[in-house]
Amino acid sequence: MPTTDVLFALTGDVRRNSRALKQLRALGGMGLDTTVLTLGAGPTPPDLPNVQLVSVELPPARGPRHFWNVHRVFKQHAEQFSARVYHASDLYVLHALHQARQHRHSSAKLVYDARECYPHVASTAGRPWVTAVWERVERRGLRHTNAVFTVSDSIADWMAATYGGRRPQLMHNVPAYQSVARTNYLREHLDLSEDIPIVLHQGQMRKHRGCGWLVEAMAHVPGAHLVFLGRGAEQLVLEARADAIGISPRVHFMPPVPPDALLRVTTSADIGVTLLEDVCLNHRYALPNKLFEYIMAGLPVVASDLPECRRVVVPSGVGQVVEPTDTAQLAATLREMLAHRADWRRQVRQGASAVFETFSWEAASQRLTETYAALLAGETL
Repeated sequence: MPTTDVLFALTGDVRRNSRALKQLRALGGMGLDTTVLTLGAGPTPPDLPNVQLVSVELPPARGPRHFWNVHRVFKQHAEQFSARVYHASDLYVLHALHQARQHRHSSAKLVYDARECYPHVASTAGRPWVTAVWERVERRGLRHTNAVFTVSDSIADWMAATYGGRRPQLMHNVPAYQSVARTNYLREHLDLSEDIPIVLHQGQMRKHRGCGWLVEAMAHVPGAHLVFLGRGAEQLVLEARADAIGISPRVHFMPPVPPDALLRVTTSADIGVTLLEDVCLNHRYALPNKLFEYIMAGLPVVASDLPECRRVVVPSGVGQVVEPTDTAQLAATLREMLAHRADWRRQVRQGASAVFETFSWEAASQRLTETYAALLAGETL
């Protein structure tokens, strides 16, 4: 039976998940051997020391059957290993890893990373019975964990109030700090002149992420170009809408780039936007990684006026918050910020240090490694 220090599982491709990559580097820095169960095939990135990737394939399905397949297939793979720590990087693999731990090594530890407020994501909004099912699943899973992390204070507070027990530890979804030199990547790729302003939306194009409202607002931001950097089910809808309102030459769709190459692309824009709509607790309490990527790349931010986003953007002066469905307000904010984009760039440089003093991957990484060290030493947290 193969043995490993850590068995790490994620319902996604770990190679495209910046949070998981940072965690794996931190565990590798501790000298721990980590086996990762991941969707998608491909080689292990060269900068992941002591990491082995195991590709997991799921049969096609939707709805409850999809989640049953996730549990069944990940459990089958996990039971092939004996690990000292089982790390569930989302709720959907938590029970699979718990059962695999019991099957192989009941004295091993179970760590859960609550990267979302899973019972209250956008797909469960208005479906109380689905929310109730996922709350029950998470409540049961938490009983078996030895350590729990999450991404924002609001989600940590909600989990503690909803489930009781110890409040999850914070591991903010923030990139490791680095100095980023400005580039012309987007202008060179799109053949745009230096004087044309660029608004950037990073990440997947899904419903309730403000993408449609952003396209509508751009009709009232003359001369500016909009770049969607990523993929998603809404792309065709957005393309059609841009064409219908006559701005398709100013709206561009580019495929995602690897996490480690992202910031040199980001820094070539003028404004970064993150416009989650307040349709569920997960959006309301979110603290998106892209928010910090924009700031680190020197971009002023236009963000949804949600508690966690406001907590970052307003006190530091690195951008403005808006109601994403108010296209008039959104357009006016974009026009004002683009008209003074050099001043906003300077303001972001001044405010970024305060942001990254409070929201630091170095501090979050230390919490992760200290927790692992305690668990492996047999300490009770």
